[in-house]
Amino acid sequence: MIMKKKIIVLVSGGMDSVCALYDASEKYDVILGISFNYGSKHNIKEIPFAEYHCKKLEVPHITIDLDFMNKYFDSALLQSGGEIPDGHYQDSNMKQTVVPFRNGIMLSIAAGIAESKNASGLVIAAHSGDHAIYPDCREDFLASISNTIRLGTYVNIEVIRPFVSMSKDEIAKRGDILGIDFSKTWSCYKGRKFQCGKCGTCIERQEAFQLAGLNDPTVYEK
Repeated sequence: MIMKKKIIVLVSGGMDSVCALYDASEKYDVILGISFNYGSKHNIKEIPFAEYHCKKLEVPHITIDLDFMNKYFDSALLQSGGEIPDGHYQDSNMKQTVVPFRNGIMLSIAAGIAESKNASGLVIAAHSGDHAIYPDCREDFLASISNTIRLGTYVNIEVIRPFVSMSKDEIAKRGDILGIDFSKTWSCYKGRKFQCGKCGTCIERQEAFQLAGLNDPTVYEK
């Protein structure tokens, strides 16, 4: 019997990370799902979905508090920041939602946990649509930090990025094949009762379902 690679998945509760969780569960031995509560406006809405999907797949889940980011970092995405702008991800004002070096911090913490649990891989769901606005989602950064984490751990932990060359609609199609209930995922940065349908991540979500030819199960604000 071939032993599957033990890995940990960074799962926020959004479309991409939930799809990465299910995708990884088919390929690897997923020993843990990790969410980070870093004080974003939408953490309170998305993390329960991360917990839900991990429980469904019988994957242990933990949430790590990073409240220092909300206190000291400058970003509209954070509770301490300004209003979330409306508009497409390609619009320059969406740079206001960048949380400085967020993925670098989260991957570093996850690497320490992975080493402690004798896991040999971390899965992160960064995809091609993130590249335009988020420097810590680009492949050159992810390849570099993957090499750094590999060199800095005894078990040579690998950062696995299955969607880095995929578009959001391709991820939606993959999730549909995996049977994911996307109504139990959260994208909206505003973190209100319903997803707003107007911010960059909501627009990207709507476009993904449309381009994939799938029904969008999301309840948006009227």
